[in-house]
Amino acid sequence: NNGGPIPAAPELLAPAGSPEKLDYALAYGADAVYAGIPRFSLRARENPFKDATLKDAIGRAHTLGRKLFITANILPPNRKIESYKKSLAFYADAGADAFIMADPGMIRFALREFPHIPVHLSVQTNTINYESVRFWHDEGVKRIILSRELSLPEIEEIHKAVPQMELESFVHGAICIAYSGRCLLSNYFNHRDANQGTCTNSCRWEY
Repeated sequence: NNGGPIPAAPELLAPAGSPEKLDYALAYGADAVYAGIPRFSLRARENPFKDATLKDAIGRAHTLGRKLFITANILPPNRKIESYKKSLAFYADAGADAFIMADPGMIRFALREFPHIPVHLSVQTNTINYESVRFWHDEGVKRIILSRELSLPEIEEIHKAVPQMELESFVHGAICIAYSGRCLLSNYFNHRDANQGTCTNSCRWEY
């Protein structure tokens, strides 16, 4: 680094799609893990967690000195608003280290009601430029999970423009058709809405 300050090591964040996968991620050195609220994340059909087991998982992660981020990144329709709010309150009380969210109204609610819990902006929000990053920083969001379509030079440009914002980027995972997560193929083929957590992963079929 030519004698300059040593940059901070990036945080290694791993998905915890089940209690077993959570244990593996922690055992193999993840600094933090993320797990979805059973009803309000984009893997609703494949999520074996219950509220009680996910609350226990937060405790296990903290015992090891790690973090657990709670994913609640659907865009809820009116009928889900109140139950969504109650679920956030449950996990705030359980000691979640951050909420990963996408809906602007729900983000504002979380920042107001649970100011001690950072909000990380989900890739579902499709943040692809530094002006959007600057907007979310001004709103109080702590970290942006950038859209998967971005190149490394684009990410560097965003960091230089808004250096105070934490940035997160996927290094492995599906590249959704259309901007990350906003795909209509699943809904069209099977009437299962990707944005409501029931994607059939149509992009991975053999065509």
